[in-house]
Amino acid sequence: MKRLPAYFAALGRKLLELRDTPHAVAGGAAIGMFIGFTPLFGVKTLLSLVVAYLLRCSKIAAVIAVSLHDVVWPFLPFLLTLEYKIGYFLLSHPHVLPAKMVLKDLHRSDLLNWTKFLEVGQPLMVGSLFVSAPAALLTYAVMLPLLKRREAHRLKREAAAQASRPAQ
Repeated sequence: MKRLPAYFAALGRKLLELRDTPHAVAGGAAIGMFIGFTPLFGVKTLLSLVVAYLLRCSKIAAVIAVSLHDVVWPFLPFLLTLEYKIGYFLLSHPHVLPAKMVLKDLHRSDLLNWTKFLEVGQPLMVGSLFVSAPAALLTYAVMLPLLKRREAHRLKREAAAQASRPAQ
């Protein structure tokens, strides 16, 4: 259990040490966080790569951020419920919260029924946008100044090293 925090700390360090522009790394991290909050299990990494490529952001940062997003796994039931309620509220006319779901009413055949999938999946996807957008904006807003400061320190060290070398 002690390895898990160390693993996520190492991923965070790798994210800060990427050799790309601060905007590209912060953008990639924001893309990864945005896609990480969506309920697109199984395709999040691929989707983050494609979006990062299209937006010319760091693809590695996007993949690392999707992996870092896995830290919310213990809270996933709460998060998915919140996303579903937000989406249901926004898609219903008039706006109402969903009725309480009783798991005993859910049958295995419902899981393979595409109308049931759309009934749950559509509000879940819409609600996830309202959770993932602020998370992505916050990620970008926090990462960009950190990365700019780190880049400035790196450039100072390189300039000092260049100045201390004897002229040839």
